[in-house]
Amino acid sequence: MVTRPAPPLPYAIADDLRARIITGQLQVDERLPSEAQLAAHYRVSTPTLRNALSVLQGEGLIEKIHGKGNFVRRRLHQVTYVGGGHMAIDRDAARVTLRVTVRTTKIWARGDLASLLKVPLHSPLTELRCVGYEGDSPHSLIRFYVPRDLAPANTPAELPCWGSVEASLAERRPALADTEEKVGARLPTRGEAAALRISTALAILAITRVSTDITGRVAEAAHLVLPGDRANALFTTHRMTAERLAQR
Repeated sequence: MVTRPAPPLPYAIADDLRARIITGQLQVDERLPSEAQLAAHYRVSTPTLRNALSVLQGEGLIEKIHGKGNFVRRRLHQVTYVGGGHMAIDRDAARVTLRVTVRTTKIWARGDLASLLKVPLHSPLTELRCVGYEGDSPHSLIRFYVPRDLAPANTPAELPCWGSVEASLAERRPALADTEEKVGARLPTRGEAAALRISTALAILAITRVSTDITGRVAEAAHLVLPGDRANALFTTHRMTAERLAQR
């Protein structure tokens, strides 16, 4: 009889906690015991215990709220990015409470931002750091960068949806003519992981979007970050058939 080796301690602890979550011993929104208590319970060091919690964070089973502790994560809806800044939540969306928090900061163009917006270094810009929430759980992070003269005059600290953010940005600029988007996958920075309450080991969907208005000026650059465990991107191509060309 072949004896299988025991899994490494972090994975064994994660297996036990996962089973307790799946069987309902730990309920949705329930706060887990403190990391010190869990480490003592499993007779491991705090770093080992944190490695186990990171496994469950990466699976989307728990989330760490700064200053409060680790909580069993409720089932969150899938987020689909459909291009042009538009996002949709999957089924039961009508029953989901959505909101966006907005933090506005005056900054100066440096490095990549100057290149993206095609402005000289140290040009005045405005950053809008927006976090989308489903209930109390964050599901997306977008940082908008616009030339200072195109920045919204008064953007509320909280808005009901992403459409409201886009409408606020459109108030002072000409209509947009072109938008270029680059999509990639990577690990989050510590700041991004903290904002989305995810593990730094969980891959994210990262989208860089640059929009040019009808005058040819770059009116906006944006960095979008979506958790990889519940986000996808949908892009639709409309091809010009002979019939459509004849109708033009």
